[in-house]
Amino acid sequence: MHRFLKILLIALFVVALVLMRTLESSIFYDPLLSFFKTVHLVQSLPDFNFWKLIGFTSLRFWVNSILSLGILWLVFNDREVVKVSVLVYVLFYLVCIVLFGFLLQHSTKEDFLFLFYVRRFLIQPLVLLLLLPAFYFFRKK
Repeated sequence: MHRFLKILLIALFVVALVLMRTLESSIFYDPLLSFFKTVHLVQSLPDFNFWKLIGFTSLRFWVNSILSLGILWLVFNDREVVKVSVLVYVLFYLVCIVLFGFLLQHSTKEDFLFLFYVRRFLIQPLVLLLLLPAFYFFRKK
């Protein structure tokens, strides 16, 4: 693949990730968006549909993951990198979604910061920011 085409595709995937973040309130069901922007220190969680929130959070995680795997493939062009990354994403998802579901049902005001960060790990492509330098340094050795 030509270098220019690779860079263009990486840029398109990054733009798609940014657009998901920019348009998140109109694309995804997430009543916690406005909650964490305003009153999360003094009020209880807003009313929400548990399974719908879990579903949309999962959808967002997997769309981010697919775009991130595309970026990893384009950067490293290595099947082993993608295989290991898929395993990391699956394990990360399973741990975080169970924790997220538990916190949604059992959180008190004191736990909201923890809920905020678990949710953040699910809805943002943070795993990509960990895997890119990890594979880069691993390949350098």
